[in-house]
This record gives sequence, structure tokens and C-alpha cells, in this order.
Amino acid sequence: MSAAVLRSEWTKARTVRSTPWLLLATFVVTVGSNVAFAFAVRGSFDRMPPQEQRNFDPVYSGFTGLGFGQIILLAFGVLLVTGEYTSGTIRASLAAVPQRGVFYLAKWLSGTLAAFAVSAVTVFPSFFLAQSALGPHGTTITDDGVLRATVGGCLYMTLVCSFAMGVAAILRSSVSSLIIMIPLFFFVSPMLNNVSALQPVAQFLPDQAGTRMIEVVPDGESVLGPGTGLLVMLAWNAATLLGGYLVLRRRDA
Repeated sequence: MSAAVLRSEWTKARTVRSTPWLLLATFVVTVGSNVAFAFAVRGSFDRMPPQEQRNFDPVYSGFTGLGFGQIILLAFGVLLVTGEYTSGTIRASLAAVPQRGVFYLAKWLSGTLAAFAVSAVTVFPSFFLAQSALGPHGTTITDDGVLRATVGGCLYMTLVCSFAMGVAAILRSSVSSLIIMIPLFFFVSPMLNNVSALQPVAQFLPDQAGTRMIEVVPDGESVLGPGTGLLVMLAWNAATLLGGYLVLRRRDA
């Protein structure tokens, strides 16, 4: 892949008016909600049943706000892909880079690298601030599994953005993509995971599998762990990104 193509896609990504605001919102919303939830957990900890106190996962509890940040990164990934279809500039882009695989890879890299950068800048401060808010119930980055779970939070948010880019490339519509994914991540998946008959299947949905990556205390109701959760997320990404590439290669702009 030519460095010039990647540079061109990165220039397009950073000059879109919504990009800096979405990335800034990811940081503010994620950090703010993580700290707020951590304070709430600290205040209610003594009222938890003894079993819940024994199985308390301070890292997972401190990352509750990642769910809000992921929605913003999801929207960023969708708009990054569909913006050119909405404006009609996709024709000029493909005329300049007729190798559609190269064009697609460069756009994906520009989006995922931006998502990873903002995820790292967001997740690590979130961890330290949330653990401070948890007070005596918090943990430290040097405890067993904590650094792995924190890095897992960065990867999870990045893979959510990547997944969104694949779905957007398949649908070519920001409205259709967001109508499908936001309810899936925010409503459908959590509800299915709370239905005992459907939970064995629901745990393999991308967000449910991805949250295993930020756990230190295993979820006894899931067959997935941090490693297998990552593999499931990668499989979802591979499927949607491949689908997006096939649509781009076979359909006119």
C-alpha cells in the first residue's frame, strides 16, 4: 500500500468537521461516566450482598462508562466510511485510487489508528481516575490481570470502531448503519444476554464478547474469557470488513 494513499485518507479523516468533536467527546464522555459510575459503586458497595462483594471486579466496574464511549467511536467509524458516499466524493476517490483494496485498506487504517490513539488516551486516565473514585475498593495497575484488562479496554474500543467501519462499508449509509448498530449494542444485546434461554448465543455477540476483555474476575455465566472474547471480536471484524470489501469491489460507486 502506498504511503501517499494512506496519507490522503488520513488527511480526509482529520479534516472532516465532525472528527475532532467525536474524538473529544469520546474522551470526555468515557472518562466522565467511568468516574461517575465508580463513585456510585463506592457509595453502594456496603449494601451489596456478600457474594457480590467477594466477586467484585474493580476494573470492570471502573470501565462501566466504556459503553457510552464505544457508541461515539462507532459513529466515528460509520461517518468516516459513509461520508464519501453521502457527498458523492467516493467517485473521485476511486478514480484517484483505482485499486479498491488499497483504497479500502488505507481508509480502514486511518480510522483504526485514530480510534486506537483516542482509546489509549481515554482508557488509561479512566482507569486511574475510576480506581481513585472507588477508594478502598479500587485496585492498582500492577495487580494481577489489571494491565491486561486495561489494554483490553483500548483494543475493545478500537475493534468496535473497526467493526462499525465494516458494517458501514456493506450498507453505504450512515443512517442504516447507526439504526442497526446503536440498538444492537445498547438495547438488543444486553436484553438477549439477560434471557437465560438466549444467553448461550448472546454471549457471542460482539459487545458481549468484547467486554470479557476488560474483566479481571471471570464472569461465571460466560464460556468466554479475555482471550476467547478477543478472538470472537476479531472474527466479527473479519466478517464485516471482508463483506465491506466485497461490496466495494463488486458494486459501482
